[in-house]
Amino acid sequence: MKNTHICPKCGSRDIVRVPDSAHRYLASSICITKLVTVERIPVARYVCCGCGYVENWVGDRGELARVKRAFG
Repeated sequence: MKNTHICPKCGSRDIVRVPDSAHRYLASSICITKLVTVERIPVARYVCCGCGYVENWVGDRGELARVKRAFG
């Protein structure tokens, strides 16, 4: 949906991007917990307003490397 702006489930073009926000709860992003701190990785959501399908995307390649180091 991020690239095509078309829902892969229902074919709708009614797609909304919901950006990550610093004011959201930590559960709305990827959290990497360390011994003392928690690092947040922002995740943008693409929501189909036709069927409710949701995709999550990490927008920054540097952040992807941090996810891979923590979980890969």
